[in-house]
Amino acid sequence: MIKNFAHRGFSGRYPENTLLAFEKAIEEGVDGIENDVQLTKDGEIIIMHDESVDRTTGGKGWVKDLTLAQLKELTANEKYVDQFPAQRVPTLREYLELVKNEPIITNIEMKTGVFEYREMEQRLVDLLREYKVEDRIIITSFNHFTVMRMKAIAPELKYGFLAYDWRIDAGEYTKKHGVACYHPDYRNLVPEVVEELHSHGIEINPYTINDPDDIRDMIAKGVNSVIGNFPDVVNRVRAEQG
Repeated sequence: MIKNFAHRGFSGRYPENTLLAFEKAIEEGVDGIENDVQLTKDGEIIIMHDESVDRTTGGKGWVKDLTLAQLKELTANEKYVDQFPAQRVPTLREYLELVKNEPIITNIEMKTGVFEYREMEQRLVDLLREYKVEDRIIITSFNHFTVMRMKAIAPELKYGFLAYDWRIDAGEYTKKHGVACYHPDYRNLVPEVVEELHSHGIEINPYTINDPDDIRDMIAKGVNSVIGNFPDVVNRVRAEQG
């Protein structure tokens, strides 16, 4: 059966990349959770999608220029303050504490497309090894140099190339670099691309799929998982499909 990955947690109904959104995804019975990691000024790995805090918190500035203490002062559910209790920017350690005993996969996207956060690579590996979750992790990035550096440090982990372009040789490219997964924008998965990826034995985990018809289309194309904001919708569609 196709796997159900909650994009930034249950972000369609709860504040994205917060412990609340992750808890609600687990309650929904997801197979996996996708989140995004960045590095603070004082070297802590935190979970936030944007390189700046402006959109999702009440603060301003780059994550890289703020300490963990400064980030913890911010409300991470700025758009939902009237709906949910105050949420704080979570660290990856806090997330791992939440999921360490849960039978789910975590897709960690390293947000290294704007700032490379080179110090984060070894820190991330050390943290995953500390929690002994290596067999339940997929590391991805749009920065494929990041993926390859991580792979050199921790070959035991599973890796995926994130992509938003209409690459012709995605399967050949991914296999050549010894990477197991390809994570494309779902709209790029035309039949020729799917066939080429399958021919090279690459796991296909597209994002961000929220419409039931698009979910059905991905199931029909034989992808391995769907990454979406509404894991409840994915579960309903999967139930329909039997």
